[in-house]
Amino acid sequence: MAEFIFWLCLLLPVYAYLGYPLLLTLLAPMFAPRRHEPAPPLKVSVVIAAHNEARHIEHKLRTLLAQDYQPAMLQIILVSDGSTDDTVACAHKVIDPRISVLDLPRQGKAATLNAGVALSSGDILVFTDADNQWSRDTLGHLLAPLSDPQVGGCAGHMVIPVTGGGLSVGDSLYRHYEGWLRWAENRTGCMVSADGALLALRRELFENVPAEVNDDFFISTCAPVAFKRIVYVPEAQVIDHGVDEADKQFRRRQRVTVGGLQSLAHRRELLNPLRYGLYSIALISHKLIRRLAPVLLLPLLLSNLWLWNDHGFYQFCLVAQLLGYAVAIAGLLDSQHRLPKPFRLAAFLLVTLVGMSIGLWQFLRGQRYSQWNPEQNR
Repeated sequence: MAEFIFWLCLLLPVYAYLGYPLLLTLLAPMFAPRRHEPAPPLKVSVVIAAHNEARHIEHKLRTLLAQDYQPAMLQIILVSDGSTDDTVACAHKVIDPRISVLDLPRQGKAATLNAGVALSSGDILVFTDADNQWSRDTLGHLLAPLSDPQVGGCAGHMVIPVTGGGLSVGDSLYRHYEGWLRWAENRTGCMVSADGALLALRRELFENVPAEVNDDFFISTCAPVAFKRIVYVPEAQVIDHGVDEADKQFRRRQRVTVGGLQSLAHRRELLNPLRYGLYSIALISHKLIRRLAPVLLLPLLLSNLWLWNDHGFYQFCLVAQLLGYAVAIAGLLDSQHRLPKPFRLAAFLLVTLVGMSIGLWQFLRGQRYSQWNPEQNR
């Protein structure tokens, strides 16, 4: 029994985090690469939900207006979700008829996004955060795949520079890992979802975002629900912020895990391979097994202790586990950041995995997160 538990708890995480992307990478050459012509002039509505973004919003609006892509119509909708700073006043400094500003009471990000979309008139909806940075060609790259009628949504690529001395090194490497995984999913035609930092969706596919879900996952999966593809566009880049502090990283991972599982519950029909084929398998691998895998680490350790005397392999695995945890704890205790980067990377992984495990427990207990505060992710 101990051996069964050990191998189950070892192979599922290995498959979720390494085996699945490697499998897709091996399958990728079997699929012809898709090339997209430059985006035609489209009617575009950009929706930004903001809460206390006075520091960033003026620059963000001016960047959107300065894109080198020339749409048939551009509408920028800024929706303030109960901001208590000068977000709305700073937005009004950018005087342009293409910009609309809604100043709403605090109600949560889902309702804020729904209000912005209700005001939109474009055929294409683009969602982005107030604090990430675009290049001049970001919008044109993002919209190019929509010339294909089978494409329902597009995902950009988030870049996180390592600017601090803490856990942001893990954030940055994680984004590289996600980029590899999304490239492999995109090549095999089973791109699972887009990141909320930058995503586009055909207006007719949009469904109102329920409270307590991860809005980026829900919005982007409006495409596969309608049997349309999501396309990953690595050239459409945005620069975002990493999180250095362990407590912020821990809380964020809890919120994302709870919201992600709630999102899967809302989109449970997509988990049916008989109806959605390879996409369902990708969704189960990428979003479900990965979120369940961290809770297997404790029974893996305990079963490994039980098997210590059975074989040298089990002794090696136990030593490797204990050494990994020791390196991670040392990285967490290194407040002056004097240890090499692998210690901080191990610390990031430990905080992430523990946060995901607690998030799973919170989800099962019925806890939900309805409010959002971007400052928690900085």
